[in-house]
Amino acid sequence: MHPKYLSIQDFTYHLPDNRIAQHPLADRDASRLLVYKDGNIAEDIYRNIAAHIPAGSLLVFNNTKVVEARLKFKKPSGGSIEIFCLSPHSQYHDVTAAMLQKEKVWWNCLIGGASKWKPGMQLEKIISAPAGDIVLKAAIVERSPENFVVELSWQPDDLSFAEILHYAGEIPLPPYMKRGVEKEDEERYQTIYAEHHGSVAAPTAGLHFTDGIFASFAERNINTGFVTLHVGAGTFKPVKAAHMHEHAMHAEFIEVAAATIEQLSEYADNIICVGTTSLRTIESLYWAGVKIIQQPGITEDDISINQWEVYDALNAMHIPVKDALNALLKWLRQNNLQKLVTQTQILIAPGYDFRMIKGLITNFHQPQSTLLLLVAAIIGDDWRGVYEYALENNFRFLSYGDGCLLFI
Repeated sequence: MHPKYLSIQDFTYHLPDNRIAQHPLADRDASRLLVYKDGNIAEDIYRNIAAHIPAGSLLVFNNTKVVEARLKFKKPSGGSIEIFCLSPHSQYHDVTAAMLQKEKVWWNCLIGGASKWKPGMQLEKIISAPAGDIVLKAAIVERSPENFVVELSWQPDDLSFAEILHYAGEIPLPPYMKRGVEKEDEERYQTIYAEHHGSVAAPTAGLHFTDGIFASFAERNINTGFVTLHVGAGTFKPVKAAHMHEHAMHAEFIEVAAATIEQLSEYADNIICVGTTSLRTIESLYWAGVKIIQQPGITEDDISINQWEVYDALNAMHIPVKDALNALLKWLRQNNLQKLVTQTQILIAPGYDFRMIKGLITNFHQPQSTLLLLVAAIIGDDWRGVYEYALENNFRFLSYGDGCLLFI
């Protein structure tokens, strides 16, 4: 069956509220680990994860950094308005360029209390910062059914937008964490290797990893690599359509260095992804290479991956992994690019034929979500047994919860 015709009702289970982790454990690597391989389930903790990964593997991590994307303003009359910064306006080439803007920036946003924000009204707030006060202003540029385009401007104007968010915003915890942001979240809702500002949600599979775990990888000849996918709020978007062809998958920016693509080619038969975002990124790299082989003159504007093309026109080509990645590397050199920057809308669901990976490390996901579809694409109908086991054995679910290592 084509994934377009999957019924989301087939990917549901009962998740009690008390199984959703509201806080992280005291130690990152103390989270429980469920290991699924060849139809069998075993248990351990993340501290020992290296013992379950074959020597010579390449683990791929997403090094995006969560930004303080929630901005709270007060109207002159005293009413509250919250701006949730989703993604940069299309005028910017990528997230990094937008984050480095100074003086002002345009951003796609959700607005809490939008009905109170009258046309032409400019909001303003003063933020205390180490070097002095910052004056931040907000004005609506465009309105659409999906979101708003907001112009944010500030003084002093020598600060970047990333710095503005750091001083003025709050970490956007997922909606299923029914509490306010606390001090611990500043550190714990961030991986220890987070580097590139741009996500509104953490790549949560990586939250369990510590320096000690990375040291254990080196001892066992397990290699590591890093890609960047800036996680959008769409990661929490429930599938409301009865069938998947009615669901619009969110697009997200990816950035991958040419050197990393070379590394992926070298380990093409032995890759395990840490997190669904890393997996979606490197599978998208393969399809970008296929596109180049199919369309040698393809431009940067056309190399992005849309929701269904990997099941249709591109899927018919049967290109070996190394050939696809080498085509991508050649294209980057021809265009004098050191890294690929594009967007992916890839939806991985049962029926998908994985090209790049042998396994996935991930948390336990919400019912009727695209993330659960991805898990089912890896281990088939056994996802039900895995999730039933986790529920029956008191595993903690979602962002701050426990996780699993799944082998194809």
